[in-house]
Amino acid sequence: MEWNFRTAEDLLAALRAGEVTSAELTDEAIARIERDDKAINAVCVPDFDRARAAARSADQARARGEDGPLLGLPATVKESFNIAGLPTTWGMPPYRDFVPADDAVQVSRLKAAGAVVLGKTNVPLGLQDVQSFNEIYGTTNNPWDHGRTSGGSSGGSAAALASGFGVLSIGSDIAGSLRTPAHFCGVYAHKPTLGLAATRGMVPPDAPALPSDHDLAVVGPMARTARDLTLLLDVMAGPDPLTFGVAHDLTLPPARHERLRDFRVLVLDEHPLIPTGSAVRAGVNRVADALVDGGARVERHSPLLPDLTEAATLYTQLLISSSIARFPIESHEQLQTRAAGLSADDQSLDAVRLRAMVFSHRDWMEANSRRELHRHGWRQLFAEFDVVVCPITPTPAFPHDHKPNLLERRIDIDGVEYPYLDQLVWAGLATMPGLPATAIPAGRSPEGLPMGVQLIGPMFEDRTPLRLAELLEQQIGGFQAPR
Repeated sequence: MEWNFRTAEDLLAALRAGEVTSAELTDEAIARIERDDKAINAVCVPDFDRARAAARSADQARARGEDGPLLGLPATVKESFNIAGLPTTWGMPPYRDFVPADDAVQVSRLKAAGAVVLGKTNVPLGLQDVQSFNEIYGTTNNPWDHGRTSGGSSGGSAAALASGFGVLSIGSDIAGSLRTPAHFCGVYAHKPTLGLAATRGMVPPDAPALPSDHDLAVVGPMARTARDLTLLLDVMAGPDPLTFGVAHDLTLPPARHERLRDFRVLVLDEHPLIPTGSAVRAGVNRVADALVDGGARVERHSPLLPDLTEAATLYTQLLISSSIARFPIESHEQLQTRAAGLSADDQSLDAVRLRAMVFSHRDWMEANSRRELHRHGWRQLFAEFDVVVCPITPTPAFPHDHKPNLLERRIDIDGVEYPYLDQLVWAGLATMPGLPATAIPAGRSPEGLPMGVQLIGPMFEDRTPLRLAELLEQQIGGFQAPR
């Protein structure tokens, strides 16, 4: 029997029934990687010997009557998570030989739950791209069209899932890095509420794996079904045992509703700063039609929605000011000179990015205060709605573009070019206030490429968008293997 594209739930049931062993699942997954990954290049650091040993241990544990939420399931891990004995490079050549001594907290949780780690998946240089390529490991191709990107920065994980290389994967997200690859590859991903899942050990190479809180950044699950996302999130969620975990236990509230017809949904398909491509707009409308057909209350506008232009500006300021902080002093001085030369009337996102590169602490505090106003606005909106449906990026997966300077790249939206980084505004809508967002498949473009949408939910009510994702999967279908 072909097991590689079965769901995690199905595989767990088969393992518990004795229909298959973890060793068999692991061998089949490894065989598929060895056969197909030369063309995809998703699993950049294989760990097959230890995976086979872990699978044998899982089978022995099950024979003793033991069980676990992921016992015996083959999975992959984004390269940026520390795994003891394997390199963590973030795609940066100076660190090609850096090997951490300890597992990231999420890798430890995967292993404790019984998962079999097949290896690590590819990323962009420094995790800073909407594509996944670097000098160490090369380029990850989209399984649907090898001339196109799989997305980034969790592009290797999304491509691995779409190709049947393991049933689950974990990634991270600060600029859509879970959601965009899921959208491009036709799989599922969940960006948790900020702070819901501990991030220790998802750290640049050579940096200490400290239990620090990262602004905007989260780690989260990827899978081929919505229910499998929830299964993996339940393993990942919870505070770091070195900090809040000393005193806090996590109890996520249940989903607000169980039936599609009880959901109140706001659907967005237009952004004031960048157009939505026709293919993605069709995907949003397909989901909206399914919601209406299922009896949900669907609205297209609401005065409660926080201002999208200011939200994009705030997100850009917070993202860029934090990512630029480690630049050399001389670079900072050059950027100050360039920023001072901007016209006061220039409010483009390119100008916002440049000004954010030289933010003072006072500037950041002001932006953070405005973020809190947006968070309060979202709380008011989610008193009237349960979920917001909107694009993840304006287009399906685009052709590989390896120009070194991201500011020189362009994104083609229905034949018109726009600044490459402007496509991040939709991802930032949930990231800036720290809201949970579930990426789901929403059909195919006219070229046959996958398209997704994101379901944004109330803070710490992650089960609400996840439940709606399950119901929509039943209504419109979900993952399909690339042909």
